[in-house]
Amino acid sequence: MESVSVVSTARPAEFAAGDRVQLTDTKSRKHTIVLEAGREFHTNHGSIKHDELIGVSEGSVVISSGNMSYLALRPLLLDFVLSMPRGAAVVYPKDAAAIVGLADVFPGAVVVEAGVGSGALTCSLLRAVGSSGYVYSFERREDFAKIAQKNVKNFFGEMPTNWQVTLGDLQEKVTQLPEASVDRIVLDMLAPWECIDSIAQVLRPGGVVIAYVATTTQMSRFVEDLRLDKRWTNPEGQELIQRPWHLEGLAVRPNHRMQGHTGFLVTARKLAPGTVLPTRRIRPTKGGLDNVAVSTSPESPDQESA
Repeated sequence: MESVSVVSTARPAEFAAGDRVQLTDTKSRKHTIVLEAGREFHTNHGSIKHDELIGVSEGSVVISSGNMSYLALRPLLLDFVLSMPRGAAVVYPKDAAAIVGLADVFPGAVVVEAGVGSGALTCSLLRAVGSSGYVYSFERREDFAKIAQKNVKNFFGEMPTNWQVTLGDLQEKVTQLPEASVDRIVLDMLAPWECIDSIAQVLRPGGVVIAYVATTTQMSRFVEDLRLDKRWTNPEGQELIQRPWHLEGLAVRPNHRMQGHTGFLVTARKLAPGTVLPTRRIRPTKGGLDNVAVSTSPESPDQESA
């Protein structure tokens, strides 16, 4: 049996100066600090010296001078997102994870993002594409772009070299990229239908566009305009609702609070040049026509007998 060689790229378990550490007390209150030799962290329950954490393994418990226990862990991306300074509203982790999954953002992918907001989704995209990929972010507002750049730099510890932020409208700036050079496009904007023609020029055949919109009218407008454009597969729309559960012994029930509607996700894929999308066939309702064909052509009725 051949031995398997493993190349480890895992982060060291022990905390070091410069690491971001999340301290959670016995009441689940969380505090995030950046370790620096000689400094102290102060709360109403006394202080903790940073030197007491440096060199300690992640997942350890430290005791403050006021005898409060704190669990020490590196914060996850979702912890960072929920506590980061904000300009625009952030894309919540439940939606960011779905966007990465539904758009199939892979290591080495070239991704276009608009707008950048506060940089929450950007962090997820940069981690998904890895060092061999690239993320182009477009943002109309300079103040949002500055906040996003600061948040992204704080999360990664340095400014990623595979990320570029461009100020201006996506539909005007994105066409500066080579034709069919982009693998995935993520739109978090008020009117994504305005840039359909522009993104169609830079997205490669088979590439994915995904839009994050807040209202049903935005979702409907984007879907119908994609269908009329005829360069896309039939769009799909959905929303995600996250419901945590209370788990204490035999008391197992849904929590009273949940993350309900945050936004709708619309996905479609780019067709090859000159391709005509085949007519969709759907199962008829009980008592309806035997066979129903649905055409996406603007010149044809929505439904016709097969």
